[in-house]
Formats: sequence, structure tokens, C-alpha cells
Amino acid sequence: MARPLIGITTYREQARWGTWDSAAVLLPASYVDAVRSAGGEPVLLPTGATSGDVVARLDGLVVAGGADVDPARYGAPPDPSLGPLRPDRDGDEAALLTAAFDRSLPVLAVCRGMQLMNVVLGGDLVQHLPDVVGTDVHDPGPGSFHDRDVRVAQGSRLHDLVGPSVRARCHHHQAVGRLADALVASAWADDGTIEALERPGGTFCLGVQWHPEEDVDRRLFEALVGSCPV
Repeated sequence: MARPLIGITTYREQARWGTWDSAAVLLPASYVDAVRSAGGEPVLLPTGATSGDVVARLDGLVVAGGADVDPARYGAPPDPSLGPLRPDRDGDEAALLTAAFDRSLPVLAVCRGMQLMNVVLGGDLVQHLPDVVGTDVHDPGPGSFHDRDVRVAQGSRLHDLVGPSVRARCHHHQAVGRLADALVASAWADDGTIEALERPGGTFCLGVQWHPEEDVDRRLFEALVGSCPV
């Protein structure tokens, strides 16, 4: 049986390898490994060279983490805390998400991906979470994660997959602000920060604020692949 084709969005960054220092299309290998081990066939979607049309050839979509979403997309001025923005990536991934919703394609959105999903559907973001919760515990610093238990809503799709709580590997300084009408929150940190979103209906559509690709627990990726029609 053919493996479902799972598109994964990518980063476009200046990178160095060997003797080269050049613009590159990048993705942490953990995403590819997670999709492959869950039974999917990973397909990398290069920023700057991808349109929503590719969704017609995919069986599922993973929207990866990365840079802050441009607040112009939800009509807000930029906060001084923002890192470098990637409006080209925002545009590509917004088109992919919109096409995926139109075609009822299974979607797993990770960290930035969850935030962008909320923005695409009409919500907005908290641009710097420490200003709201009074701590930077959600973002422990470069190259590291904060492991924490998050509470999962009973009756949610996420609850069906992981139960009443799940250990989350967090690295984010932004969060969901105004929740899009088309989405429901399904997990929270102990400070009230939304840690997961779902789009009600028959199609698998889940966003998580943490990084499941960095965990040995593959249940979310297995659920995505298992929801694909092939």
C-alpha cells in the first residue's frame, strides 16, 4: 500500500554548509522522521516556490514552526520584541492552509503553524507572551525546550488521542490572542495560555503550540497520517 503523501512546510534562511554560505530551504529532520515513522511519505514544500495548488496532490499537510507571524496579517503594529519576520513564508503557508481547508485535507499545525492557522481563520496573536503571563517560561532560550504538562479538554479530538493531559515541549514567545470563530481551544497551560486548537468537523485539523516532532511520542503524527484517505 502506498504511503500517504504528507507535505511539510519549510524555512527559507541564509545557511552555511561545507564551503557554502547561501540562501537555503531548510527543515529540521525531526519533522521528516516523525512523518516517516508515523507511516507517511514526507514531501518538503519550499518557501517561495509553492502555491496552494500543490494541496491537490497531497494527502495531508504539516505546517511547521519557525519565525514570528507578521502582525500586519491581523491588523496590528509590530511589537519591539518580534524577531525577523518572514512575510513570504506567511503568504505561502496561508495559501496552503486555505487550500487545505477548501479541500478538507487533514492538517497538523505546529507552534508558529498553529498561530498562523488562527490568523488565517480570523483570529489574532499575543505578540510577546511574557507581557501577559509575567514569565518567559514558555521560551527557555535558544536551542532549548521547556517540558510541561498541559490540560486537555474532555470530548476534544486531542483528548481522544492523548487523554486528559500531555507532556509538551514548548519554545514560543507568542500565543493565540483572539480565537478565530472557526476554531475551538482544546488544551491549556497552567497559566491559561492556549496550547492546542481544533477545527470542528469530520476532517482532522489540529494545531498544537508545542513541538511534537521533538518527542518520541508519535501519536499526533500517526493520527494525521491515519486520517488521510489513502
